[in-house]
Amino acid sequence: MRLTQYFLPLLRENPSEAQIVSHRLMLRAGMIRQSSAGIYSWLPLGLRVLKKVERIVREEQDRTGVLEILMPTVQPAELWRESGRYDDYGKEMLRIRDRHDREMLYGPTNEEQVTEIVRASIKSYRDLPKLLYHIQWKFRDEVRPRFGVMRGREFLMKDAYSFDLDAAGAKRSYNKMFVAYLRTFARMGLKAIPMQADTGPIGGDLSHEFIILAETGESAVYCDRAWLSTDILAAEVDYRSDLEPMFRQWTGLYAATDEKHDPATCPISPDELVIARGIEVGHIFYFGDKYSRPMGAFVAGRDGEAVALEMGSYGIGVSRLVGALIEANHDDAGIVWPLSVAPFCVGLINLRPADARCREAADDLYGKLLAAGVEVLYDDRDESPGAKFATMDLIGLPDQLVIGPRGLAAGTVEMKHRRSGERRDLSVEAALNQLSSPHPDPLPASAARGKHGSSPRFSGEREGPASAGG
Repeated sequence: MRLTQYFLPLLRENPSEAQIVSHRLMLRAGMIRQSSAGIYSWLPLGLRVLKKVERIVREEQDRTGVLEILMPTVQPAELWRESGRYDDYGKEMLRIRDRHDREMLYGPTNEEQVTEIVRASIKSYRDLPKLLYHIQWKFRDEVRPRFGVMRGREFLMKDAYSFDLDAAGAKRSYNKMFVAYLRTFARMGLKAIPMQADTGPIGGDLSHEFIILAETGESAVYCDRAWLSTDILAAEVDYRSDLEPMFRQWTGLYAATDEKHDPATCPISPDELVIARGIEVGHIFYFGDKYSRPMGAFVAGRDGEAVALEMGSYGIGVSRLVGALIEANHDDAGIVWPLSVAPFCVGLINLRPADARCREAADDLYGKLLAAGVEVLYDDRDESPGAKFATMDLIGLPDQLVIGPRGLAAGTVEMKHRRSGERRDLSVEAALNQLSSPHPDPLPASAARGKHGSSPRFSGEREGPASAGG
């Protein structure tokens, strides 16, 4: 994509309303634009990242055998009255009436809707287990929406739901999602640590939240230093097998939020305890028959008796993840995208677009990159070199290729790796070969450090249910 043809409304100054790094950088980099409090339009650069995050989430869900559906954003109030949550949920729920005066709501979550679908269709234990998921926009009317997409009112969320005959089957489904979540975040270059959590308004007695380490995180977290060297993607996973050993392995390492950490009983020595800031990016729950029983979701068991379905729900805030990725991957110059979620893999900079030789060489390299399947953003604007370098650093593409008169005279282009800052002069062929076979993108430095001394830039308040959603 040529930058002269792209829509990238950059801001020179930090917006006054943006309190945290991700909100500032998403506005400055032209990724989003606020429509109203806590509601954003996703502009081309931001939407590319959102779609890549969504793709990784979807691929890892599909890998487990979960089936994708799509449920509506607007739900009938009577379903929520059946579960008992309509009046209990609070003002975060946006309640509306249609033209026939029927009570409706803009869904903040989908336990009731998916339970109604399953109860109408599954009548026998022979049809179990079933795991269903969708990726859909949701709305929670936060009293004080802030922090950009980290706590907005409208947000994109992946939520999955499991239906099993008994507690043992439900635990197997829970373990599948537990492992899939660790893989999902690892593929995005994030070190996500599972921590036991309160179930909150969702209900149930088993829950984990997945927290990534970031210096600008919402709250303090404590974990075994061994977590920092754990390679999730190195483990071979067979989702048809019993994943309980893997679950026990990855929950055997100490990890706790500040709400659950007790220094007096902590089993880790101070030398091995990492104290950091963290951001919640996912939350999973097992809640048994909390919804199935009041909503009449029963099946005939093996003995012919009616059995209430055992259920769990599993959420990932897809749009929230974009903000979380920036919180964990930035420096003073701007965003530093991991390769797997970067909007473009490389930024091509023509330092002298008015110079015919530079223009010809840059156009030729641009065409070769496209032919090789490399996602490239080509800065062909008539701007100063300083402005072009600042733009590329701000939007954070993993690599930059720079073409100028001096390099052309030597038969080279300059290649800069955004995260490390390393610069090298390469032939065009060498640069093409390297970009066609992308190098692995290392984890951000914040995930490899020991004790974090930075002060929180979030208030730490938790407003409303299921904070990973928005």
